[in-house]
Amino acid sequence: MIRTGLTELLGIRYPVVQAAMGYVSGPRLAAATSNAGGLGQIASATMSLAELEGAIADTAGRTGAPFGVNLRADAPDAAQRVKLIIAGRVPVASFAQAPRPELIAALKEAGVITIASAGARRHAEKAAAWGIDAVIATGSEGGGHVGAVPTSLLIPQVAAAVDIPVMAAGGFLDGRGLVAALAWGAAGIAMGTRFLLTSDSPVPDAVKQLYLAAGLDGTVVTRRVDGVPHRVLRTRMVDRLRWRGGLVRSARSAASFRAAAGLSWRGMIRQGRAIRREGGLSWGQVLMAANAPVLLRAAMVDGRTDLCLMSSGQVAGLIEDLPSCAELIGAIMGEAEVCLERIATLRSE
Repeated sequence: MIRTGLTELLGIRYPVVQAAMGYVSGPRLAAATSNAGGLGQIASATMSLAELEGAIADTAGRTGAPFGVNLRADAPDAAQRVKLIIAGRVPVASFAQAPRPELIAALKEAGVITIASAGARRHAEKAAAWGIDAVIATGSEGGGHVGAVPTSLLIPQVAAAVDIPVMAAGGFLDGRGLVAALAWGAAGIAMGTRFLLTSDSPVPDAVKQLYLAAGLDGTVVTRRVDGVPHRVLRTRMVDRLRWRGGLVRSARSAASFRAAAGLSWRGMIRQGRAIRREGGLSWGQVLMAANAPVLLRAAMVDGRTDLCLMSSGQVAGLIEDLPSCAELIGAIMGEAEVCLERIATLRSE
């Protein structure tokens, strides 16, 4: 049994956390992870308030173990989501991007454990100063929105800078990775792509097969998806995005994606205006960013492999199977114990 500051803080058996992934991390996956001894999380950013309320109740009905809800602090209804988390007696709340001090304070006052995401040491230090309870530090190998610092360099730096438990994310899939993270000063690991590729994940099988077929060079980081660095599976569509530039070409791409995804021009323009106000993007980037959530949903929920926009960590290139969450976490912990015993033997020699 490996006990760390993270397992003590969260009240979980194993220092393994399922990262929140839009359209993927719902009650089924979160509960399966928590029942297996890790921490499962619901990704609420892609849910309405009513859907989130239902997801919290559904997850609580599936597991008696701790689970979490992930939210965006910059969402217009973030305060209402916090109220739902508190009312639903959710043990843990995590933030997809920079948290807000008032949201942290409200959650902590209600006894909810708070977790912040960080892609740099300064982000972790700021969140810790605001009273956050733990940090997920994600290296550049991770999927979705990522920074530029590799995991092996980021984790030791963040762990040395804050006095709260740090979860290492970006490139983890097995017990060897867990032991490495512990050696770097982390108190556990968080995994997204590895949990996406389990039998408990709701992602359609056809989409899972695309992930399993990817090699170590099968992902790419691009700003063409939504204006910020985003690691996705490398597909023909993504390659076309990367090499197209300018407003006219972006408009042509957006037009074809709009038709494929079923989004109206009015809806896309409304989303685009909001994105432009908040992100300061060019109109070419805005046109693509407005389509990104719809295209991600089409792949992850509807199984539209023809749209082929899927966030992914580099670790997809090393994954070859689809275990259950219980099988996955059991294998991770078994391998970690073997690694630690081998290290202990080396010391004795």
